[in-house]
Amino acid sequence: MRGILRELWRYRVRLLAGVAALFIVDALQLIAPLIVRSAVNDLVAGVGTELPRYALYLVAIAAVVFGFRFVWRILLFGAGRLIELDLRNRLYTHLLKLSPTYYTEHSTGDLMAHATNDLEAVRRSCSMGVLLASDTLIMVSFSLAAMIGISPRLTLYAFIPLPFITVVVMGFGRLIHRRFEKVQAVFSMLTERVREALSGIRILRAFAREDGIAQAFGGTNREYVDANMSLVRVWGVFEPSIGFLAGMGTGLIMWFGGRGVLGGTLELGDLVAFTSYLGMMVWPMMALGWIVNLLQQGAASMNRIERIFAEVPDIQSPPRPAPLPASTRLEFRRLTFAYPGVERPALRDIDLVVEEGMTLGVVGLTGSGKSTLVRLIPRLYDPPPGSVLLGGVDVRALDLKELRGTIGMVPQDVFLFSATIRDNIAFGRPEASDDEIWHAARLAGLAEEIATFPNGLDTVVGERGLALSGGQRQRVGIARALLLNPPILVLDDALSSVDAQVEEEILGNLRGILRQRTAIVVAHRISAVRDADWTIVLEDGRIVEQGDHDRLVRLGGLYARLNELQQALIR
Repeated sequence: MRGILRELWRYRVRLLAGVAALFIVDALQLIAPLIVRSAVNDLVAGVGTELPRYALYLVAIAAVVFGFRFVWRILLFGAGRLIELDLRNRLYTHLLKLSPTYYTEHSTGDLMAHATNDLEAVRRSCSMGVLLASDTLIMVSFSLAAMIGISPRLTLYAFIPLPFITVVVMGFGRLIHRRFEKVQAVFSMLTERVREALSGIRILRAFAREDGIAQAFGGTNREYVDANMSLVRVWGVFEPSIGFLAGMGTGLIMWFGGRGVLGGTLELGDLVAFTSYLGMMVWPMMALGWIVNLLQQGAASMNRIERIFAEVPDIQSPPRPAPLPASTRLEFRRLTFAYPGVERPALRDIDLVVEEGMTLGVVGLTGSGKSTLVRLIPRLYDPPPGSVLLGGVDVRALDLKELRGTIGMVPQDVFLFSATIRDNIAFGRPEASDDEIWHAARLAGLAEEIATFPNGLDTVVGERGLALSGGQRQRVGIARALLLNPPILVLDDALSSVDAQVEEEILGNLRGILRQRTAIVVAHRISAVRDADWTIVLEDGRIVEQGDHDRLVRLGGLYARLNELQQALIR
């Protein structure tokens, strides 16, 4: 419960004001039985002159209760909503900071479950749970004092079931906690299955796997229902048990109190008032079940959320970052790198210098380490200390935001948001004008195609850009990077999905752009790096050849073979 209490403490003023309003409501409700007792005793004595005054008192109490009940609902339930708002914002911000390795180990469905069901459970715990707990404490305290004032002996009878209620609450509370954690875990699996199916709907249909996926979803859905039913069975025994024990107290009062009235040791009005107070206490005693259920569910969900907050990003800015150098000279010194959890290095002994204003081509077979090399520059993965330098400064010593702000990167698999083409191109510069966006689109060889779309730049690309072809998505990614006008431009096989004619057009447009900045062009096609100032050939994570195009062709190695093969395909 420490996490829940921490969140409540942040809104302590609002919560205390809400509890104060609740206190007034409960206090006024507790006065009503005293008025009824006086009225009943007057009626028994044959006196009715004060009845109109008693009726006015009850109406006045009802009116004040109405007003303050509205106040505590706004304050207490509003606090729960504000806590949910804060937690959701903090969770989202924290998720944005976590490293790529975290997302390889945790499914999107699991994280979505944290952001929906778990936060909802915490909200209920912080609003309804606080309400019920406060209401129970106030009503039990006041009612108990009033009951003792009427008859200490009857009060003792009423509390005979209390020890049994305590045992039931403690035992069932632990069961509810464990079973609710199981429910949330299975809900995460269910969410992930839905996400995978919707994201891969084209593949499912292409392989006619709808029935198989539906069957797998049905199995997980059944598991979710079973987990919920397991919780419901505990709750189904828990709540009636509390009600039964509370009802025992009422039965004892009716028995012993009725005998007291018949024996003349207790007035009828006192018994009516005592029974009213006991009725007020029955609800809080029964509400113990709700309180324990809500608090245990909230605690279980808060534990799951706090496990995410406890995750520290692997890649962070240093406490005192070095100033960003003016030079864009890149240097790789004896770089050897392996992905987390993988023993075999993806890159081995890379020694390389990319001078300022130079265009470097990177060629190699699939799995040779090309993408890995460029991912280390903006620290998408952390290189070993001192192995990657920008302007003579270790990239690990630079502020992450400043470092990444100098690099425009276009990956092979471009991610597009479910928005318009304009929004996707201007993602890094939302303030860009339409003229700037069109200029970037022209450089990427996309402007003519955009002009043919019914809505032009306002065409919605669909989820992940599925309304566009693979080549169009890549060109949107290129336009997005060019709009930033970055000092360093990295094209990671960014032309793999376009045909040779379009590729030639784009490369022609980019020649002037690349000469004005430091650039790295990763490609499978030799044509994409033919005009590079220097090209390296990677094989099994090592540089096996390097030089300009003519020199590499004369070497007769892998580069020359790839060039010959691709020339033959063109012919």
